[in-house]
Amino acid sequence: MSVGVIDYEAGNLRSIETALEYLGATYVVSGDPDRLADCSRLVIPGVGDAAAAMDTLRARGLDRLILDFAGRGLPVFGICLGAQIVLDSSEENDARCLGLIPGRVRVFRPTRTEKVPHIGWNRAAAKHHHHPLFKEIPEDASFYFVHSFYPEPESGSDVVAQTEYGVRFASAIARGNVWAVQFHPEKSGRYGLRMLANYLDGAAHGDGAPAGDVQPEGARSREGDSA
Repeated sequence: MSVGVIDYEAGNLRSIETALEYLGATYVVSGDPDRLADCSRLVIPGVGDAAAAMDTLRARGLDRLILDFAGRGLPVFGICLGAQIVLDSSEENDARCLGLIPGRVRVFRPTRTEKVPHIGWNRAAAKHHHHPLFKEIPEDASFYFVHSFYPEPESGSDVVAQTEYGVRFASAIARGNVWAVQFHPEKSGRYGLRMLANYLDGAAHGDGAPAGDVQPEGARSREGDSA
């Protein structure tokens, strides 16, 4: 079974490659949908702007690849920006995203004690300890974050873990075979590597049913969208 890592000019590919190599995974990094189509798992990495990311995905036909993967019940794993664009839309330039998990991406508002962006180590408190992502990961585990926006799923049942930073936000989300984390597991030491291994193992064993009602972007109404 091979892991397809999507290259859409959104950064931090090398750290993901290093982590997958350490775990002994077979993988391919590409921005060509044809090269990724035969993979059995798909990773959406990335840092940066949601609108620009979606423009690149659409231009290369990678958005259709991701939707097809999810619709066929194949495992999809979003990291950082990749965790945001699996939702319906983002406050970042009012981007319309993939719509795999109902919800919207919100921007952090600076406070007296928390600056934006949120950078550094923070705890991701598992809300659903039974989820395969958190297998063999202790409750006090911390992960490395770098972001100014955060996922806000419509349904609390899609929230796997939460983190405190001025607000309590969803730092790990999942719906069926679509899993995503706002932090960087590939930069989070042994617990991050454990989480990536959990994803690979869960994918191999078919954990997570297909994400229900996967539709092309724009097919489902989105509250708050301007169009």
